Amino acid sequence: MTRLHNLFPEIRLHPILLVFIIISFLTGTFVSLFVIMTIVLIHELGHYLMAVFFKWRIRRVMIWIFGGVMDTDEHGTKPLYQEILVTIAGPFQHVLIYLLLLLFSQLQFIPHSLVELASFYNTIILLFNLLPVWPLDGGKLLFLFLSSGLPYRKAYNWVILFSMFVCILGIIVQLFLVSFTLSSFVLFLFLLMENRTDWKQRYYVFIRFLLRRYYGQAYVNGVLPIEVPHTCGMMNVFSRFHREKKHSIYITYPGSMRRSIDEMDCLYSYFHERNFRKTIGEVTSNHS
Repeated sequence: MTRLHNLFPEIRLHPILLVFIIISFLTGTFVSLFVIMTIVLIHELGHYLMAVFFKWRIRRVMIWIFGGVMDTDEHGTKPLYQEILVTIAGPFQHVLIYLLLLLFSQLQFIPHSLVELASFYNTIILLFNLLPVWPLDGGKLLFLFLSSGLPYRKAYNWVILFSMFVCILGIIVQLFLVSFTLSSFVLFLFLLMENRTDWKQRYYVFIRFLLRRYYGQAYVNGVLPIEVPHTCGMMNVFSRFHREKKHSIYITYPGSMRRSIDEMDCLYSYFHERNFRKTIGEVTSNHS
């Protein structure tokens, strides 16, 4: 059933896209919207095909104007190279679109004005998706870059905060520095609200990341020791976890005394024994 769902994932249209569809009918710009949606679907097809190639579990695809989001069950658990390839597979489709449009212009069976319109929107959508704003491809690449060196939780928090800053900056530029366009203003406002929602849900995103590790579903490529004081809370310990790394946790006590505990023992204590409020020192004492 999961395999069949991967081949035919659920596709949803975001409410903001429905608003743009209504506006296109009222303003007579439906052809432009049709061109945009065709490019967006090809873009998302690139993400989808690469994810299927790596056998990712795909939940749904959400389509909105100038982009979309493919929702999967992989949350920092796949190799970094896979996530990078799945992410850049979308922008790569724009190169293929350019080549296809070049072919159409040579064959001359499609109006030149339509080819020019498609080329213009292909460029706009490519550049828009490369903005360093979550959950656009540029924002995802920024997150992958940060999470390759920083703890997962810190990398996620930083990319959401930076994305909100870029969105606010984009809104200010639209209002005061360039000629105002309603579509750009709405898009930056929409992205700002999306990131605001993600910021509120950042704790649950991190818990999902930890649960994947607890159930042994995370890809591991190396060991990274962590040293923490015995008074450190469990969630503060988890906040130092890196993607693709297995952690041996060294606890320091007064008098230079040290003990070690495996990360799986910590995760077991937290999720199975429900020791939410205990310190790492207390958990270590229970496992000694």
